[in-house]
Amino acid sequence: MTRRHSSGTDDDAMEALRGSGVSRQQRSRLRWLSRTFGPLVPWSDGVPPHGGRTIVVIDPPTGAGAELLYRSLTTHDAVVIPFGENPAFDFLKSKLTEFGTVGASAEGPHELWWGGLAWRLPSVTPAVDALRIVSCHPDSLGDLHIYHLRRSLQRLGLPFEIEPIDTRHRGVVSAAEKAGFIRGMRERHTAPLLFVDADVILQAPPMLPLLADCDFAVHKWSGWEMSARTLYFGRSKAAELLLATWHEIAAAYPDVWAGYVIDQAWSLVSSQVPLDTVWLPRSYHSVAGETGASNAAIVHNLTPTTADLGPDAGFAEMVRPARRAGRAGARDPLLVINSNQPSKTAVTVILSGAEAANARATAASIEALTQAFTRDHGGFARLELSLCPWPDDARLVRDAALLVANRVLEVTPGQHLPPNLFRAIAASDAARLPTNIARGR
Repeated sequence: MTRRHSSGTDDDAMEALRGSGVSRQQRSRLRWLSRTFGPLVPWSDGVPPHGGRTIVVIDPPTGAGAELLYRSLTTHDAVVIPFGENPAFDFLKSKLTEFGTVGASAEGPHELWWGGLAWRLPSVTPAVDALRIVSCHPDSLGDLHIYHLRRSLQRLGLPFEIEPIDTRHRGVVSAAEKAGFIRGMRERHTAPLLFVDADVILQAPPMLPLLADCDFAVHKWSGWEMSARTLYFGRSKAAELLLATWHEIAAAYPDVWAGYVIDQAWSLVSSQVPLDTVWLPRSYHSVAGETGASNAAIVHNLTPTTADLGPDAGFAEMVRPARRAGRAGARDPLLVINSNQPSKTAVTVILSGAEAANARATAASIEALTQAFTRDHGGFARLELSLCPWPDDARLVRDAALLVANRVLEVTPGQHLPPNLFRAIAASDAARLPTNIARGR
């Protein structure tokens, strides 16, 4: 049964997070967690174990502290990390099942992470037409290919639409074709969409992402590889932006693996808007014949071999720990802010040395940089802020920024930053230019 609390309890919970830089979207997720799992309480070693809490972890626990927290949890608890972008929390995350993230924005420049031991959803029953299942298949395969999917949807009484489409390669739907199909379905229908590949069977109504009220939901295959076989898109602007971005990247690189393309689109969009993502459990990506498949919501017609279940050799090694921790890696910006400046000049700020810094000091520097840019962008059209815990991360980001002619600034957590930081950087650049160029002649 869903726990309900007075608005005063929610207000108290928000007060506990004062200074944590949460956005409106992130506060909405926190209120949902408070109603679903239990009231928000700050974690400390002295918090007694009992079920029905949403535990807020602001400072990274030690190894012993993470073990103590883990042992105190029940399946009725959730854990929230307001500074989820900081790798100092990765060890704690690794002990838990990750449920979702809410991305960074100028209003809330941190990644809110939430997880626990087991999913717990509100005890409400959505209307039958609250979610539409959509799927497509190459027209060369014929209707027999979708027979089992269609029968399973009819049996569950779910609204659905399955269509044959013309594909570039016979028998295969590319990422761009899949994204284009979903965009077309989004224009045709007003309900949130759950896309599934045509060779799956639904055994139960897949209502988790709808009940979680998120923008986007996906299963991470092998812990980090986003699978394009089951995808949920809500009706929000953030969901629309993600779908459009995925389509554009996939169309530009039609031969790149679909999961990698949507991973890149997710990194890009979650750095610009507070994209509310749910990581779907294995019950939404179960393989036919494996243990637990009989109780899964969605069963996929895949061969459970080591080759299928193991890591993709083409997926960059350095991004795997970040994806496992539900955050953007160092090569992907934590935060991208666009200004109203019509120029194409951009500045990349590298926040380095986070591995040796206090988590609150790192968070304070992220907020100070964000506020400085929104207050006075100094003529830069875009800020790209990357959190780089280790020197190799900083080097990679610096090289990438210089390739696209971005101005690069490297700072450390706790370093004093003047309020006119970006105008001072622009002035310094102009001073190094010949006079006629600096004056725009």
